[in-house]
Amino acid sequence: MEVIIEESWKDQLAGEFEKPYFKNLIGFVKEEYAKNTCFPPGRQIFSAFDHTPFNEVKVVILGQDPYHGLGQANGLCFSVADGIKKPPSLINIFEEIKSDIGIPVPPNGNIERWADQGVLLLNATLTVRAHEAGSHQKKGWEQFTDAIITKLSENREGLVFLLWGGYAKKKGAKIDADKHLVLTSGHPSPLSANRGYWFGNKHFSKANSYLEKNGKEKIEW
Repeated sequence: MEVIIEESWKDQLAGEFEKPYFKNLIGFVKEEYAKNTCFPPGRQIFSAFDHTPFNEVKVVILGQDPYHGLGQANGLCFSVADGIKKPPSLINIFEEIKSDIGIPVPPNGNIERWADQGVLLLNATLTVRAHEAGSHQKKGWEQFTDAIITKLSENREGLVFLLWGGYAKKKGAKIDADKHLVLTSGHPSPLSANRGYWFGNKHFSKANSYLEKNGKEKIEW
């Protein structure tokens, strides 16, 4: 089936688009967007891939669900649209970056700039119904994003995977740690961070060190 997605990803995922589960998923998503308010806006569902072509990926950050509040989600995990209040998890991410590498907390929470440098900001589920967290889980998105992780693990080398929290660690279990750097920690949500599972992980300096060691430009976090 014809899917509007960045060309290099289309090449990698062409086989996935023909599988019955994916056709069922797209049918479900189209119906949901027609009948309900859903996020992100339809044109931004595949934003992560538009900003970060397959061969330009350097770092992968795994999220779970898009934000389900009005105007928040922009298709990139943890990121919010310009002018939207920064969610607590994102504030904690910025605070860790500040303590790790000294970059001040930015005024807004749109992290498209990371995506444009090669950070794939991938949610496990790419859509959600407004104000209903998890409403589009177990409809096929997880299988699709598993396939993406497998493609990256098998067909690329020297990537950094940042797996935050139990869900991301489980989803990233099949990543080839001999070919890639896999960094894990607790989730940046206040519930986890305030219990000591997030701050001090130094993932951002560790990622940059690994990239530079492998002849790649570091990320300007």
